[in-house]
Amino acid sequence: MRHLFGILAAAVLVAVLVAPAALAQAADDGPALTAVDGLTFNDVVNENNLHKLRELGQTVFTTPFNTRDGLGDGPYDAGEFPNFLPGNRPTLQGPENQFLRVNGLDAQSCNECHVIVSHATSPPTLGIAGVGGVVNQAIILPTLIDVADSQDDRVTYVAGHVPDLPLNPDGVADFNGRFANPPFLFGGGGVEMLAKEMTAELQGLLQDALAATPGTVTPLVTKGVDFGYITTIALGEVEFSLEGVGPIEIDEDNPENNLIVTPFGRKGENFTMRDFDRGAMQFHFGMQPVEVVGFNNDGDGDGVVNEVTEAEMSVLHIFDVTNPPPVQAHRDAAEEHGSMLFNSIGCTDCHRPVLYTESRFLPLAHPEVPTDPSANVYKHIDLKKVGFKNHGSGVAVPLFSDLKHHDMGPRLAETFHNPVVRNEEFVTARLWGIADTAPYLHDGRAPTLWKAIEFHGGEAATQRASFLALSVADQKDLIAFLKTLRTPGIHPKAGVIESGDEIAWEQQ
Repeated sequence: MRHLFGILAAAVLVAVLVAPAALAQAADDGPALTAVDGLTFNDVVNENNLHKLRELGQTVFTTPFNTRDGLGDGPYDAGEFPNFLPGNRPTLQGPENQFLRVNGLDAQSCNECHVIVSHATSPPTLGIAGVGGVVNQAIILPTLIDVADSQDDRVTYVAGHVPDLPLNPDGVADFNGRFANPPFLFGGGGVEMLAKEMTAELQGLLQDALAATPGTVTPLVTKGVDFGYITTIALGEVEFSLEGVGPIEIDEDNPENNLIVTPFGRKGENFTMRDFDRGAMQFHFGMQPVEVVGFNNDGDGDGVVNEVTEAEMSVLHIFDVTNPPPVQAHRDAAEEHGSMLFNSIGCTDCHRPVLYTESRFLPLAHPEVPTDPSANVYKHIDLKKVGFKNHGSGVAVPLFSDLKHHDMGPRLAETFHNPVVRNEEFVTARLWGIADTAPYLHDGRAPTLWKAIEFHGGEAATQRASFLALSVADQKDLIAFLKTLRTPGIHPKAGVIESGDEIAWEQQ
């Protein structure tokens, strides 16, 4: 748990000089996240009551952190560069305010943004682990924002921003960051299991290619998804031709780093939900995980150490991956026709209706090794008992995605320098639950499903054109089919696991 630093030297003099402030501090509330006080990682490993661990994780997810927990970055230091990264961000209206809003420091709890279970009901159905509306969207790592769409020669720009903002009045409030709509967490365990198995298979194919004879071409296909191929140049040397996986620049020295399936985050940059949470804690709250900054290390200089312990991150991860999956309502004739159209015009090329795992037991690891999902595993979770349906020894994950990065064209391209994923690339959106999750696309720019499809481009340009060429009646049927994809507990015909039902667990 977190601890406050204290300086006791010259205590009498300090007490005299700052007695009113000290008394106020003593009377102030303590940390908000107290339910996990004293919980250690070994406790998590040895605890067989996973219901209890999930409840603790939900507490971490829903607790509104305060400064005693470590909320906020430390004192601003103008000499520290860069000053827009977590730990040293300026705040709105001065250092006494813990929030910035434009570049993180924008919430007190995870559930503030992940709160809408359905936007298709009236009023909206609120809950835990849902999506966020436009008001909840994150503005990520901008350093330049032209709110007034101005033309101002007095402003000097720092070289290296991509793109350099021209400040030409054109109806666009230019900025060089990202704008991201919070997705829901339902079904995350199945998605993480798929990604781990796909990564493991790709890593195995890499090892085969490294040991193959020169000239061997090894296709990188896992679960029916084509990620390109590897050509063996010499023993232990390969050349990559990748599609939808890996960083922008191939890592020649560490070839295994190019074959990690990363389904989490709108851009697809995180390999597990825990990996996403590490960055989210720092960005949104200024809360420094011990597994990032180290034990008893005040990573942001705010006077609080051990702000998010390994145990707290572990139970949060358990909560993340045990939320039930979205569901599909029974379809009428028009919706069945829409499903057929969805397939016939090529939407399922990327939005794969279902992928299958080999095992139903999701491994949780700490510390995590991105290239080896089998390393440091401390617990397994039975995905069948979380709500997924059996498929052989594994489960079916009806996510409507291939977990690849795709070029979506210039209309959706961001304006952000990212060394991992190009501005025009996004991980294929998982469509399960889409009936309840408006607004759509990575930045919520599409208020309707029709508009979301119309915004497609790049690799999806052919499908977009085919959809727009359909009759109005056919377009309505296709959209009606999409509206059968519901979040848990919403549709009465879907056979949903309700929140009050027992979620069973199993450990290996």
